[in-house]
Amino acid sequence: MRAVVQRVRYARVTVEESLVGAVEEGFCVLLGVTHEDTSEDCRWLAEKIAHLRVFSDDQGKMNRSLSDVGGGVLVISQFTLYGDCRKGRRPSFVQAAPPEKAEGLYEEFVACLREWNLPVQTGSFGADMDISLCNNGPVTLIIETSGGCGI
Repeated sequence: MRAVVQRVRYARVTVEESLVGAVEEGFCVLLGVTHEDTSEDCRWLAEKIAHLRVFSDDQGKMNRSLSDVGGGVLVISQFTLYGDCRKGRRPSFVQAAPPEKAEGLYEEFVACLREWNLPVQTGSFGADMDISLCNNGPVTLIIETSGGCGI
C-alpha cells in the first residue's frame, strides 16, 4: 500500500458536485493498493497514520497525533499512486491492484482507522471525485508498506 498523507486545516471531497466526505483539522490520505497487499498491510498502515506525531505542540514542535488534536481523516482511493511513468508519455497502472481487490482493502483500511476511534470520512471508491483541501505546514508524507507487510 502507498499512502500520501497530508496534514490539513480542512479537506472535502465531492462527487458530481455533492459533498460525500469532509474533515476539519487532520489528514487527507490518498491510498493506493497494489497486488501483494494484505489485511496486515491495512492494519500496519492504519496504526502508523493514527499515531503519527506531526501536529504542533505548545512549543511549535511536531509532537502531537490525530487523537491529541481531535483530528479526523479523509481517505480517498487513488490507484494512480501506482502509475509508472518511466516509459513513454502515458502512465502504466499494472502495479495497481484490480478494483475488486483494491476496494476490499480500501474499506478494510478505513475500518482499521476507525478502530483507533478516529473520525473517518471517505470519498466514493472508483468515482470521479473533486478534492479540495488546505495543506497545513505544508506537511506531506509518503508511507509505504512492502506488500504482505514484511516490515
